[in-house]
Amino acid sequence: QVIKCKAAVLWELNKPFSIEEVEVAPPKAHEVRIKILATGICRSDDHVINGALVMPLPIILGHEAAGVVESIGEGVTCVQPGDKVIPLFTPQCGECSTCKGTKGNLCHKNDIGSASGLMPDGTTRFTCKGKAIHHFIGTSTFTEYTVVHEMSVVKIDAAAPLEKVCLIGCGFSTGYGAAVQTAKVERGSTCAVFGLGGVGLSVVMGCKAAGASRIIAVDINKDKFAKAKELGATDCVNPKDYTKPIHEVLKEMTGLGVDYSFEVIGNTETMAAALASCHFNYGVSIIVGVPPATKNITFDPMLLFSGRTWKGSIFGGWKGKEAVPKLVADYMKKKFVLDPLITHTMSFTKINEGFDLLRKGK
Repeated sequence: QVIKCKAAVLWELNKPFSIEEVEVAPPKAHEVRIKILATGICRSDDHVINGALVMPLPIILGHEAAGVVESIGEGVTCVQPGDKVIPLFTPQCGECSTCKGTKGNLCHKNDIGSASGLMPDGTTRFTCKGKAIHHFIGTSTFTEYTVVHEMSVVKIDAAAPLEKVCLIGCGFSTGYGAAVQTAKVERGSTCAVFGLGGVGLSVVMGCKAAGASRIIAVDINKDKFAKAKELGATDCVNPKDYTKPIHEVLKEMTGLGVDYSFEVIGNTETMAAALASCHFNYGVSIIVGVPPATKNITFDPMLLFSGRTWKGSIFGGWKGKEAVPKLVADYMKKKFVLDPLITHTMSFTKINEGFDLLRKGK
């Protein structure tokens, strides 16, 4: 059956979402229809609104969520109606070289690079006012019901509180994994984290869990420092307090630069600064923030020639089907906290107010 429900539709760039009644088609073979019960607001969604991340419009955004399976298409065996699930914006098909290997986690069937805005069969399950509405990176969670391919969903513990573990669908896992999985931060090492939003704070938590001896939190919004310290930052630095470049400040604080630096903003200037702030020979810098589509980076190649490593990290390097249920289980065992990452809980119809809070750094 087609389900009619509320969704936040983005019709054009730089405009608020419109809460509309949409029709959500039933799942086809190997697809799953999910009732979304909680969704987070992520900066990557905002990047689409302002055009920095190019996606086809109109579109239903959202990719950090949790819900319950409403129905399944033919051939689906990984979940059943009634299962609690988290949608995966980085799918795990189990067949491509990345899924079969151990070197990476970005399944070849992801829709981040191609940005088709469609299901794997090239069609959409959403219509509104007679128009086809695009999907967002295989998830589309700003709607009461969504349809995903079976490679983009995983079953989690039935006892898990969905309004908290939805953050494991993106923000928490992305940041925490960048530290423990991509960088593999060692005990006693020094780290710098640029950007203290939800993902940046999750990087701080990952560095602390890995046993880093010094975690320097960098942000131009000093209101974020108290929470960063609560979650493990040892130092907080506001670049606005200095006349010299921030990488020089960090080098002076640490001697020769940090062992690991993380850019969790999505700004090309801070990416270059994060690279320059890590140790000239064995420093590792991780790009976690989504880069803007039209920007390139210019940097001195000597920064890399001397031995530094520059890496990217999508979804914290985790393979979703394997890692997400384990991360939810770890949360249930109180191995990490999620509450400090939740600043507001709002009704779905107030989604535009939520994005205003995001843009104000609140």
